Amino acid sequence: MNIIEAVILGAVEGITEFLPVSSTGHLTILEKLFGHTIDDPDITAFTVIIQSGAVLATILFLRKDIARVVPAFFRGLFNSEAREHADFRFGWAVLLGSLPIVFAALLFKDAIETTLRSLWFVAGALILWSGVMAFADHAATQVRNEKDVAWKDTLIIGIVQCMALIPGISRSGATMSAGLLRDLDRVTVTKLSFFLSIPALTGASLLQGIDEYDRISGGVGWTNTIVATVVSFVVAYASVTWLLKFVSKHSYSIFIFYRVALGSLLLVLLMTNTIEPK
Repeated sequence: MNIIEAVILGAVEGITEFLPVSSTGHLTILEKLFGHTIDDPDITAFTVIIQSGAVLATILFLRKDIARVVPAFFRGLFNSEAREHADFRFGWAVLLGSLPIVFAALLFKDAIETTLRSLWFVAGALILWSGVMAFADHAATQVRNEKDVAWKDTLIIGIVQCMALIPGISRSGATMSAGLLRDLDRVTVTKLSFFLSIPALTGASLLQGIDEYDRISGGVGWTNTIVATVVSFVVAYASVTWLLKFVSKHSYSIFIFYRVALGSLLLVLLMTNTIEPK
């Protein structure tokens, strides 16, 4: 991998991480187009690690919310009255909702890094999950907001988030769809998706960085990995800011149409042998 590819991949990660279009799907497609073997351990690790840049952007963007929720959560651990506060309940809900994907990622680690990296899975997931998103976007009543988020909501959303381990489904697309079907409004489910990304992506990045340190050193290279991570941080901050403004006034239709178009194009390329699945 050269530095230009690293910059492009970092920018794409930053743009797509929080949009419901699948950042992993986009990175997998680009990595294949750049000539990389997409299920090589160093490539899969690189794909995960550069997401940490987007996580840091999220933390920076949500810094005021985090500074409010985290202290309230710890106060609630030792004070029964504090447990009645909405911020404690929200913090507890986010923690609980983050657990399912951790167990799923550890349980299906080998399949995630090999079998599911096939572009056939990416294309199918892009198209099929678009149907779920369209249904959720249409059926949502959006009568509940952030103060109404409960542990049952985030546990359900967290379980659905596990589907995003299949490249092409999209972690944000999964969490947003599940949130809408719980009748939460679009801004709330989008912010909740941001919150749920922090423990999930941070843990995955640290695990891959530790486990695959030597392979990255001898493959993609840590310079390229760090450059891509920094670029993803800068671009993700702008993407997060734009997305919250966008969903406050618009549905997810534009993302659904884009997903179907990209998935269909990818299927055509695969069926005509223009591009190999791995």
